[in-house]
Amino acid sequence: MRKTAPWRTVLTTAAAVTGAVSALALTAAPAQAEPAKATSLYAPSALVLTIADGESAATTAPQRAVTLDCMPGASGTHPAAKEACTQLRASGGDFEALAKADENTYCTKEWRPVVVTAQGVWDGKRVNFERVYANSCMKRAGGASVFSF
Repeated sequence: MRKTAPWRTVLTTAAAVTGAVSALALTAAPAQAEPAKATSLYAPSALVLTIADGESAATTAPQRAVTLDCMPGASGTHPAAKEACTQLRASGGDFEALAKADENTYCTKEWRPVVVTAQGVWDGKRVNFERVYANSCMKRAGGASVFSF
């Protein structure tokens, strides 16, 4: 009787197991991807809003960040989500229109820049907004409730 090396037995067993597994994989039915289904009647409106000290969002770390979801109702971590959604709807999602300063607010001319950002989706359209204010008073005067957090 001829003796077989132990490593040869292990290799033969491994080859047999691999062949059996491969045969089972080929006989299994392929998975079918289901078509995407709409989960809501509303266009998506979900934003991440940030505030940071500095002249550019790319060079500063956010000091505060909140989420704002306005469809079908106001929600998220924004402390005044309902007011912020109302103002965004009134402006048609135009952040530049919200950034106009209130004429009845008086601020110093101090240069301590504050940058705000809004990123996400508003009414089904991609949003990537960034605005630099001269100081926090100017941000309060021009940011409406959207950037009041």
